[in-house]
Amino acid sequence: MHSEQAIPTNIITGFLGAGKTSAILNLLQQKPAGERWGILVNEFGEIGIDGSLVQGSRGADGEVFVREVPGGCMCCASGLPMQMALNQLLNRAELHRLLIEPTGLGHPMGVLETLSSDHNRDLLSIQKTIALVDARNLSDDRYTNHATFRQQLAIADIVVANKDDLYTERDRRKLRTFVEDLCGSQVNIICARQGRFEPAFLNGETKMSLQGVEPDISHSTPVLAGEQPIPECGYLTAINQGEGFESIGWRFSPDLVFDRHGLRAFFDRLIVERMKAVFITSNGVFGYNMTRDGLTEIELDDCVESRIEIIADRVDSEWVNDLTGCYDTGYRSYSV
Repeated sequence: MHSEQAIPTNIITGFLGAGKTSAILNLLQQKPAGERWGILVNEFGEIGIDGSLVQGSRGADGEVFVREVPGGCMCCASGLPMQMALNQLLNRAELHRLLIEPTGLGHPMGVLETLSSDHNRDLLSIQKTIALVDARNLSDDRYTNHATFRQQLAIADIVVANKDDLYTERDRRKLRTFVEDLCGSQVNIICARQGRFEPAFLNGETKMSLQGVEPDISHSTPVLAGEQPIPECGYLTAINQGEGFESIGWRFSPDLVFDRHGLRAFFDRLIVERMKAVFITSNGVFGYNMTRDGLTEIELDDCVESRIEIIADRVDSEWVNDLTGCYDTGYRSYSV
């Protein structure tokens, strides 16, 4: 039984490129005025991009509080990274809702176990778990046989068939058959475009019950690349691998300004599974999001520094040479 003050909490899952961050940005745009929402973001790479995309997004008001847990699944390392970030969010503001976005390559069951522990039981009310899916990927065994992909659906209360405008009728039939075979017919499937769905779908308790599970959070955790000082060369590199993918990312000194057109030319040459970035350019601050469907660019209000994270079957450490070639040496950052 949750206390009346328990914070409604939702897990927003989905494999790489399914649209989790877009969904959260759309939900924030529909947030009731005056409500304080917390966002706990987990990323496969160590650099951490989503927090900057959410916090710097136009329309994200001062009532949105963001914490990042980069460097792989946040429920690993005995759950400590997640619990620490969660405590920081809860201590920062009296939240009306908490949204949690695990990495697309993480273990959502472990996240749910941490949230359902005795330590969190009176603080959080675990509500509907949302899984975003791109039905076109059901023709790819790398998705359908991937344990994380299947686990995301298995714990879902609602499956959001995102990018529905790009589906064929065969895609829709295959999705319904796959979900019903894996989860049963009781799971609600809704269609969406650009990750947009009504906030009302967040309400209601989850079907999963893990009360009484208590993860061990007694271990220490290493300092990740997102927290280390940037060396004199002007950038810091971080590499990670697991779940059949590799990631590479860079943080750049905040006084470095990039040429927007040069960045776009670099992105156009990339053939990767996933890319996210925030860059300070001579034209302003921009966020970038690349999936197999293409590249999107949004203007942001601000960011602390330029960052990029790339996920691929195999990464190339030489990409940083192309990026440093995009410096706009005629400008200095307005944020210095």
